[in-house]
Amino acid sequence: QLQLVESGGGLVQPGGSLRLSCAVSGFTVDYYGIAWFRQAPGKEREGVSCISSGGGSTNYADSVKGRFTISRDDAKNTAYLQMNSLKPEDTAVYYCAASPSGLCVRKYDYWGQGTQVTVSS
Repeated sequence: QLQLVESGGGLVQPGGSLRLSCAVSGFTVDYYGIAWFRQAPGKEREGVSCISSGGGSTNYADSVKGRFTISRDDAKNTAYLQMNSLKPEDTAVYYCAASPSGLCVRKYDYWGQGTQVTVSS
């Protein structure tokens, strides 16, 4: 059973940091591209960041460049999203997704259930 489980969300003040984790089970993540998406209330889901297999390529949405960092630890079958300098507009449910292509792509085959991130004072 292929499964992605996000964790690390929560309530944080503006300017704070969180690190999201995406634990993968049921397959070896080494050859998969991993992405983070988010969806705020009343808005469409948007891509936040992605990382190719091996970590050689990463992409970020303009809104998070310089603040968020995506990484992966294939030995732990886990991907991460380090989020710094958080803003209220970063409030959303964050999802991780995986693609067997190994690349950053537009469509992903496997999705987690999401973790809530709320940035508020």
